[in-house]
Amino acid sequence: MVKAYTKEAITKYFIERLNQVPLSDITVKEIAENCEINRNTFYYYYEDIYDLLGEIFQNELDQVIQEYNETLSWEESFILATKFALDNKKAIYHVYNSMRQEEVINYVYAAAGNVMTRYVKRASEKIPASQTDILIIAGFYQCALTEMVIRWIQQGMKEDPKKVITRIGQLFDGNIELSLKRSLQ
Repeated sequence: MVKAYTKEAITKYFIERLNQVPLSDITVKEIAENCEINRNTFYYYYEDIYDLLGEIFQNELDQVIQEYNETLSWEESFILATKFALDNKKAIYHVYNSMRQEEVINYVYAAAGNVMTRYVKRASEKIPASQTDILIIAGFYQCALTEMVIRWIQQGMKEDPKKVITRIGQLFDGNIELSLKRSLQ
Protein backbone atom coordinates (compact mmCIF):
# COMPACT_ATOMS: atom_id res chain seq x y z
CA MET A 1 0.00 0.00 0.00
CA VAL A 2 2.80 2.41 0.87
CA LYS A 3 4.60 1.43 -2.33
CA ALA A 4 1.56 2.22 -4.48
CA TYR A 5 1.01 5.55 -2.68
CA THR A 6 4.64 6.58 -3.06
CA LYS A 7 4.80 5.65 -6.75
CA GLU A 8 1.51 7.45 -7.37
CA ALA A 9 2.82 10.58 -5.63
CA ILE A 10 6.03 10.50 -7.67
CA THR A 11 4.13 9.99 -10.94
CA LYS A 12 1.55 12.67 -10.19
CA TYR A 13 4.17 15.26 -9.27
CA PHE A 14 6.35 14.37 -12.26
CA ILE A 15 3.47 14.75 -14.73
CA GLU A 16 2.35 18.03 -13.11
CA ARG A 17 5.88 19.37 -13.34
CA LEU A 18 6.34 18.10 -16.89
CA ASN A 19 3.26 20.11 -17.85
CA GLN A 20 5.10 23.21 -16.59
CA VAL A 21 8.75 22.80 -17.55
CA PRO A 22 10.93 20.88 -20.00
CA LEU A 23 12.04 17.38 -19.04
CA SER A 24 15.65 18.53 -18.65
CA ASP A 25 14.62 20.94 -15.87
CA ILE A 26 13.21 18.23 -13.61
CA THR A 27 15.56 16.54 -11.15
CA VAL A 28 15.30 13.57 -8.84
CA LYS A 29 16.16 15.90 -5.96
CA GLU A 30 13.17 18.11 -6.81
CA ILE A 31 10.81 15.14 -7.09
CA ALA A 32 12.02 13.72 -3.78
CA GLU A 33 11.64 17.03 -1.95
CA ASN A 34 8.15 17.68 -3.28
CA CYS A 35 6.97 14.12 -2.60
CA GLU A 36 8.56 14.26 0.87
CA ILE A 37 10.72 11.22 0.27
CA ASN A 38 14.46 10.83 0.15
CA ARG A 39 16.34 10.31 -3.08
CA ASN A 40 17.06 6.69 -2.19
CA THR A 41 13.33 6.01 -2.11
CA PHE A 42 13.01 7.37 -5.65
CA TYR A 43 15.91 5.16 -6.74
CA TYR A 44 14.31 2.18 -5.04
CA TYR A 45 11.46 2.43 -7.56
CA TYR A 46 13.21 3.88 -10.60
CA GLU A 47 16.69 3.85 -12.11
CA ASP A 48 16.31 7.46 -13.17
CA ILE A 49 13.77 9.97 -14.48
CA TYR A 50 13.73 8.24 -17.87
CA ASP A 51 12.76 4.96 -16.22
CA LEU A 52 9.85 6.79 -14.56
CA LEU A 53 8.87 8.29 -17.90
CA GLY A 54 8.97 4.87 -19.57
CA GLU A 55 6.76 3.40 -16.85
CA ILE A 56 4.21 6.18 -17.29
CA PHE A 57 3.97 5.52 -21.03
CA GLN A 58 3.76 1.76 -20.45
CA ASN A 59 0.98 2.21 -17.87
CA GLU A 60 -0.94 4.43 -20.28
CA LEU A 61 -0.56 1.86 -23.05
CA ASP A 62 -1.74 -0.91 -20.71
CA GLN A 63 -4.79 1.21 -19.90
CA VAL A 64 -5.53 1.66 -23.64
CA ILE A 65 -5.43 -2.11 -24.06
CA GLN A 66 -7.73 -2.69 -21.07
CA GLU A 67 -10.23 0.00 -22.07
CA TYR A 68 -10.58 -1.14 -25.67
CA ASN A 69 -14.25 -1.56 -26.44
CA GLU A 70 -15.52 -3.68 -29.33
CA THR A 71 -18.47 -1.34 -29.88
CA LEU A 72 -16.37 1.76 -30.59
CA SER A 73 -15.27 2.84 -34.04
CA TRP A 74 -11.53 3.00 -34.68
CA GLU A 75 -11.81 6.80 -34.48
CA GLU A 76 -13.43 6.70 -31.05
CA SER A 77 -10.92 4.08 -29.90
CA PHE A 78 -7.98 6.14 -31.11
CA ILE A 79 -9.25 9.30 -29.43
CA LEU A 80 -9.64 7.30 -26.21
CA ALA A 81 -6.12 5.91 -26.68
CA THR A 82 -4.67 9.40 -26.96
CA LYS A 83 -6.52 10.74 -23.89
CA PHE A 84 -3.31 10.96 -21.86
CA ALA A 85 -1.67 13.05 -24.59
CA LEU A 86 -4.71 15.30 -24.87
CA ASP A 87 -4.90 15.78 -21.10
CA ASN A 88 -1.15 16.47 -20.86
CA LYS A 89 -0.32 18.37 -24.04
CA LYS A 90 2.51 20.40 -22.52
CA ALA A 91 4.07 17.33 -20.92
CA ILE A 92 3.98 15.46 -24.23
CA TYR A 93 5.40 18.49 -26.01
CA HIS A 94 8.19 18.78 -23.44
CA VAL A 95 9.10 15.10 -23.74
CA TYR A 96 8.93 15.21 -27.53
CA ASN A 97 11.26 18.21 -27.60
CA SER A 98 13.74 16.52 -25.28
CA MET A 99 16.27 13.85 -26.05
CA ARG A 100 13.49 11.32 -25.23
CA GLN A 101 11.17 12.03 -28.16
CA GLU A 102 11.46 8.34 -29.05
CA GLU A 103 9.36 7.59 -25.94
CA VAL A 104 6.49 9.66 -27.36
CA ILE A 105 6.81 8.16 -30.84
CA ASN A 106 6.88 4.61 -29.46
CA TYR A 107 3.83 5.28 -27.27
CA VAL A 108 1.79 6.74 -30.15
CA TYR A 109 2.91 3.94 -32.49
CA ALA A 110 1.98 1.23 -29.97
CA ALA A 111 -1.39 2.82 -29.16
CA ALA A 112 -2.24 3.26 -32.86
CA GLY A 113 -1.14 -0.30 -33.55
CA ASN A 114 -3.25 -1.72 -30.78
CA VAL A 115 -6.37 0.16 -31.87
CA MET A 116 -5.98 -0.53 -35.59
CA THR A 117 -5.03 -4.21 -35.25
CA ARG A 118 -8.04 -4.91 -33.07
CA TYR A 119 -10.35 -2.94 -35.34
CA VAL A 120 -9.14 -4.57 -38.57
CA LYS A 121 -9.31 -8.05 -37.00
CA ARG A 122 -12.84 -7.35 -35.87
CA ALA A 123 -13.78 -6.09 -39.37
CA SER A 124 -12.25 -9.23 -40.88
CA GLU A 125 -14.66 -11.45 -38.92
CA LYS A 126 -17.30 -10.57 -41.54
CA ILE A 127 -14.89 -10.57 -44.47
CA PRO A 128 -12.52 -13.50 -44.85
CA ALA A 129 -9.03 -12.15 -45.45
CA SER A 130 -5.55 -13.53 -45.07
CA GLN A 131 -3.77 -12.91 -41.79
CA THR A 132 -0.91 -11.29 -43.71
CA ASP A 133 -3.26 -8.80 -45.37
CA ILE A 134 -4.98 -8.05 -42.06
CA LEU A 135 -1.61 -7.12 -40.56
CA ILE A 136 -0.62 -5.08 -43.63
CA ILE A 137 -3.86 -3.06 -43.48
CA ALA A 138 -3.59 -2.50 -39.72
CA GLY A 139 0.08 -1.55 -40.09
CA PHE A 140 -0.69 0.97 -42.82
CA TYR A 141 -3.23 2.78 -40.65
CA GLN A 142 -0.96 2.48 -37.62
CA CYS A 143 1.84 4.30 -39.48
CA ALA A 144 -0.50 6.92 -40.93
CA LEU A 145 -2.06 7.73 -37.55
CA THR A 146 1.32 7.81 -35.83
CA GLU A 147 2.71 10.25 -38.38
CA MET A 148 -0.35 12.49 -38.10
CA VAL A 149 -0.07 12.63 -34.30
CA ILE A 150 3.67 13.33 -34.45
CA ARG A 151 3.07 16.18 -36.92
CA TRP A 152 0.36 17.52 -34.61
CA ILE A 153 2.85 17.52 -31.71
CA GLN A 154 5.55 19.16 -33.84
CA GLN A 155 3.14 21.93 -34.82
CA GLY A 156 2.36 22.78 -31.21
CA MET A 157 -0.84 20.74 -30.77
CA LYS A 158 -3.10 23.67 -31.67
CA GLU A 159 -5.61 21.85 -33.86
CA ASP A 160 -8.40 19.83 -32.25
CA PRO A 161 -7.32 16.20 -32.83
CA LYS A 162 -10.86 14.90 -32.34
CA LYS A 163 -12.01 16.89 -35.37
CA VAL A 164 -9.09 15.66 -37.46
CA ILE A 165 -9.56 11.99 -36.49
CA THR A 166 -13.31 12.25 -37.11
CA ARG A 167 -12.67 13.81 -40.52
CA ILE A 168 -10.16 11.09 -41.44
CA GLY A 169 -12.81 8.54 -40.51
CA GLN A 170 -15.32 10.26 -42.78
CA LEU A 171 -12.91 10.57 -45.71
CA PHE A 172 -11.69 6.99 -45.53
CA ASP A 173 -14.96 5.37 -44.45
CA GLY A 174 -15.24 1.88 -45.90
CA ASN A 175 -11.62 1.64 -47.06
CA ILE A 176 -10.65 -0.97 -44.48
CA GLU A 177 -13.52 -3.21 -45.53
CA LEU A 178 -12.67 -2.69 -49.23
CA SER A 179 -9.05 -3.58 -48.54
CA LEU A 180 -10.10 -6.72 -46.69
CA LYS A 181 -12.33 -7.74 -49.61
CA ARG A 182 -9.41 -7.31 -51.97
CA SER A 183 -7.51 -9.83 -49.89
CA LEU A 184 -9.64 -12.53 -51.45
CA GLN A 185 -8.66 -11.59 -54.99
